[in-house]
Amino acid sequence: MSIKKKVGIIRCQQTEDLCAGIVDFNVAQRGILAFQETGSVDIIGFVSCGGCPGKRVIQRVQLMLAEKADIIVFASCITKGNPFGFPCPHYKFIKKAIRKKLGNDFQIIEWTH
Repeated sequence: MSIKKKVGIIRCQQTEDLCAGIVDFNVAQRGILAFQETGSVDIIGFVSCGGCPGKRVIQRVQLMLAEKADIIVFASCITKGNPFGFPCPHYKFIKKAIRKKLGNDFQIIEWTH
């Protein structure tokens, strides 16, 4: 039996009223779609970016890494624009800022479903 990876999921703050994250949790638990390579994972954090342009994302990623997250996942609302078809215009900047501040010692998955 293999040890499950621990993931922290970052979502778009503007979608919180429209999406409860049910599909994100479902695909993570089942190890499908974006989690096909990792298999089923344990979600240790499910937080928003803190509002445009990702105001609190670095601090929130730091918190999840401190809790031993192996992988940081950007929910599909950020990278694909689910559920209303408008991906985050700040995503590339956010990802670059995370890598610059926190390094490359953890995996990033760029979508969930």
